[in-house]
Amino acid sequence: MFYDLASSSWGREEINAMHRVIESGRFTMGENVNRFEDAFREKFGVRHALMVSSGSTANLVGVASLFYVKNRPLKRGDEVIVPAISWATTYYPLQQYGLRLRFVDVELDTLNMDVSQLEQALTPRTRMVVAVSILGNPCALDTLRAFCDRRGLYLFEDNCESMGAALNGRPCGTFGDIGTFSSFFSHHISTMEGGVLVTDNTEIYHLAKSMRAHGWTRDLPDDTPIYQKRDEDFFEAYRFILPGYNARPLELAGAIGVEQLKKLDSMIAVRRRNARLFQDLFEHDERFVIQRENGRSSWFAFTVILNPGLDVDRKKVMMALKDADIGYRIITGGNFLRHDVIKHFDYDCVGDIRNANIVHDRGFFVGNHPQDLAPQIERLREVLDEAAR
Repeated sequence: MFYDLASSSWGREEINAMHRVIESGRFTMGENVNRFEDAFREKFGVRHALMVSSGSTANLVGVASLFYVKNRPLKRGDEVIVPAISWATTYYPLQQYGLRLRFVDVELDTLNMDVSQLEQALTPRTRMVVAVSILGNPCALDTLRAFCDRRGLYLFEDNCESMGAALNGRPCGTFGDIGTFSSFFSHHISTMEGGVLVTDNTEIYHLAKSMRAHGWTRDLPDDTPIYQKRDEDFFEAYRFILPGYNARPLELAGAIGVEQLKKLDSMIAVRRRNARLFQDLFEHDERFVIQRENGRSSWFAFTVILNPGLDVDRKKVMMALKDADIGYRIITGGNFLRHDVIKHFDYDCVGDIRNANIVHDRGFFVGNHPQDLAPQIERLREVLDEAAR
C-alpha cells in the first residue's frame, strides 16, 4: 500500500533478541521480562512497572487491583467518569467489575475529554476518573489530577495510545494512581502483543502482580503488604489469594521490548517531524479540523474531521483515499456510545454528547510511522484537497 496505517519498527536488534530467547529455551516470563520492566520503570520515572500480555489486560488487572486495596477499595455500583471516545477495552473492565459509567463529551479539536464538565459529572457515588490521551495527544492530565486530589478520587490513566507523550515535562501515563501502556504492533513501540501497568503505589503493584498470574503469591516478596507468608514452602508455592487471570507476557515480548525502548525517543522524533509537515499542510484549511496538540504529542496518527459546517461528503473523501491507496479508519473506536455493546453497560451521559458524534460521523485517521512520510503526507493533501472541493 502506498500509505498504510502502520508498519514494522523492528530492525536486526529485535530479530537477534528473539533468537537469543529461542536459543535459551525459556519462553514464559522470566529474565527478559524483568529487564524490560526495569528499563521501563527507569525510562518513565515510576516506582513500579509490570509487563502484561496487552494494554487491554493492563487495564483489566489495574481496575481489578483497585477492588482489593485495603483502604477505600472500589465497589460494584460506584461511578466512574469516562470520555465518550476511547478504545473498547478502556471501558470493558469497568463494566465487568460492576461500575457505573458517566460519559463526558470530548473537545472537537484535541479529541480528549472536555474537563469543563467534570463538576457536572460528579455525584456522591463518583469514585474514579479515567483519563485517556487520544492518539498520542495528552489530555488535561494536570487538571484531572488536581480534580481527583480535591475530591478524593482515583485517577486511572489509560495511556495505551500515547507512549512518549508528555505534559509540562512529565510523561503521560505517570499522572494517574495507575497508568497503562500498550506495545501492540501498530503502537509507539512493538513487542508483538504486550502492555505495561505503572504505579508508585506498592500495594497496587503487588495486587496487580498477583492478579497477572492466577492470583497466586509466588512472584511476591516476603515483605509484601497484601498477605502474610506462612512457614509452609510446599503450600506457599501454590497459594492463591486473589481471583486473578493469566495475563503474563512472553520472554520474546520482553526481549523485544528492551530493544524497542532504546529506540523510543528517536522514533518519536521522526513521528513529530512528520506531524509538523501534516500541520503545515492542513491546519489553516477550514474544511478540515485536525488535532490540536496539547503539551507534547507522540503523534500516533493524523486525524481529520470534515468541518460539520461545510458540505463535504465523507463517502466521496473515503472513496478518493481508497483509490489513492491510502489507508484510513475510524478515530480510535469512535463514540463508544454508538456501539452495540453499550446495551450491556450501566451508564448515563453528562449533557449532550455532540462532539463525539461529529468525530464518529465525519472523522477518520491516517497512519504515522517512525520513518519519513513526506511523499505520503503530501499526496494525502492533494487527494483531500481534490475530494473536498
